[in-house]
Amino acid sequence: MSELVRLGDGGTEVVIDVATGAPTIVHWGAPLGAGAELSTLMSALSRPVVPGGVDTIAPIPVVPEYGSGFTGRPGLTGRRAQGRAWAPRFVPVDHHLSDGTLTVDSVDETAGLALRVTIVLDDVLRVRATVENTADRRYSLDGLTITLPLAEQAGELLSFQGRWSREFQSVRREWSSGSILIENRRGRTSHEYPSLLFGGHRGFDEWQGEVWGAHVAWSGNHTMFAERLPDGRRYLQGGELLHPGEVVLDPGESYTTPELVAVHSSTGLTDATQGFHRSLRARPTHPATLRPVLLNTWEAVYFDHDTDKLKALADAAADLGIERFVLDDGWFGSRRDDTKGLGDWWVSDNVYPDGLKPLISHVTSLGMEFGIWVEPEMVNPDSDVFRAHPDWALITQGYEPVLGRQQLVLDLGNPEAFEFILGHLDALLRDHDISYVKWDMNRDHIHGSNQAGAAGTHGQTLALYRLLDELRDRHPDVEIESCASGGGRIDHEILWRTERVWTSDCNDALERQTIQRGASMLIPPELMGAHIGPTRSHTTGRTQTLSFRAATALFGHLGVEWNVTKLTDEERIALRAVIAMHKEHRELLHSGDVVRFDTDPAYNAHGVYAPDRSKGIVSFAQLTSAPSQTPPPLRLPGLDPDARYRVVHLAIPFETWGAARVQPAWLHDGVDLTGRQLAAHGVQPPTLHPESAVLFELTRLG
Repeated sequence: MSELVRLGDGGTEVVIDVATGAPTIVHWGAPLGAGAELSTLMSALSRPVVPGGVDTIAPIPVVPEYGSGFTGRPGLTGRRAQGRAWAPRFVPVDHHLSDGTLTVDSVDETAGLALRVTIVLDDVLRVRATVENTADRRYSLDGLTITLPLAEQAGELLSFQGRWSREFQSVRREWSSGSILIENRRGRTSHEYPSLLFGGHRGFDEWQGEVWGAHVAWSGNHTMFAERLPDGRRYLQGGELLHPGEVVLDPGESYTTPELVAVHSSTGLTDATQGFHRSLRARPTHPATLRPVLLNTWEAVYFDHDTDKLKALADAAADLGIERFVLDDGWFGSRRDDTKGLGDWWVSDNVYPDGLKPLISHVTSLGMEFGIWVEPEMVNPDSDVFRAHPDWALITQGYEPVLGRQQLVLDLGNPEAFEFILGHLDALLRDHDISYVKWDMNRDHIHGSNQAGAAGTHGQTLALYRLLDELRDRHPDVEIESCASGGGRIDHEILWRTERVWTSDCNDALERQTIQRGASMLIPPELMGAHIGPTRSHTTGRTQTLSFRAATALFGHLGVEWNVTKLTDEERIALRAVIAMHKEHRELLHSGDVVRFDTDPAYNAHGVYAPDRSKGIVSFAQLTSAPSQTPPPLRLPGLDPDARYRVVHLAIPFETWGAARVQPAWLHDGVDLTGRQLAAHGVQPPTLHPESAVLFELTRLG
């Protein structure tokens, strides 16, 4: 007999059957209405027994059980000695709903396991599970993942893939049958397989169709899975990917999954992904102040650290209106290139004979904050720390370690290594006026074992969280950026401990248009580092106009990564004006609802609307040449349909995009249209060159 609990946030409702082994979500979608008779719903959805199958139709609970007849991917896998207790079957024993959190407890007395599932529905659906070993013998856990059902009409999947400098590339596919498996073993969230997956009705787009999405909030290895069963049912599944033997539970010990964060919308991707944004913005640690424009020294000086040059760079940055100066790699130990010095977190006497304080004092005297780069999870074999403590590396004894970027992972699960790093970072922040830390992580975990010889990524990830938490407790006013060779560690769990992510090492605006569009499906603009780089891109070699680079970087946490001491007079005037323009609009850019628009593949259209729909800023970019000489009209759904809006061209300083002798007349004076008209017909963008963009500002009238 079913026992149903309803959770609702207004736009989405979840109905959970708490009478199954683990709780089963029987509805996740649009609200059913106050008068819905749930027992009747369950009766209407009862499934027939099919020929060739078992006599009981196994549900798809949050933790599916092979032992109960579910032939898909089990949610819990593991065993005791001799392979026993390999297919548990739980029985619910208790549940309670308190402050919007549903907690369901189940047990399997035969297997000696207890299971607790918590479900919360606010801006997003959050689900966790904890398994406890209640027997008197060890239990080897191979995996514990969270499963969410999808409607059988969800016939398409949207996933993401990428690589260094080309993160968050969307991949859309038909999902008529079978399964898709996404696994990440790189020890960080990864450039290649971001832990984000959407399913939706066939043909769903940014503003139409029912959509469900899920994200594994975890900064280590993860797995995501989607399957359509032979009987037509569909589900998504996600959690931590565990190496063999990585989690072994002694009697009384437990393991808790990462949080699976999920969204739903009846009106397309844009509305669904705004749930992810609202969830992050609701964190108590979310930045409460305007995001300062920063300059990062990496592409300006690389490893060529010289105090006089850096002071001159700071002078030029302050003159442009930059508010934060971030000193990148090369300030410590023997770190004159990327082959040595990692782990030696003390200021280099050779490069800074008087320490960092003279440079920091100069920067802060100009009215800017000072930030600094660190990579605490890594160590170079050519470093004082490794020579003194080779046992601190996360390697597997008996094998030649695999290097990445001439470095190894430092085992933060080793208490001595943890305390060493914590002590040096604490002293660095205590003894210097540092407001910001760029926290990098530049290599994968490969064949890394802890002190006991077992796989170490799970413990390393938890130790990273402890290290960040401890530093934040000691230095609550210091902001931290999550960087991992660019966008290799972007997830909601790391963002509980950081105020910004470095979206990609690629500052090429053409690549960034796609990267930032994909990233915007998980994170809001104020957390998304977006820099104006040099005219010629460091990573691709392309050259682009300043107006295109600026139009791209404006829709994020703006930074500059360019040697601004070498600007021409025209570039200096234009960049100063771009920074002023960003400051004028950043309150809207960093608090508005992100909107994306469907258009031809040669273009990219996106923007932000104020939550009350009183104003907005929209970008229309041409990425490459198109079959048509004229762009299609840009339709702008999502505004107040009955209100009138004034739409004007928002000029970028020194912008260059015109390719036609005569552009649309409305660009000169603007145009007044209703929200309904803008959704149905939109406005005609100008004819653009490839790799150029035009901005529009919308203001509600009256």
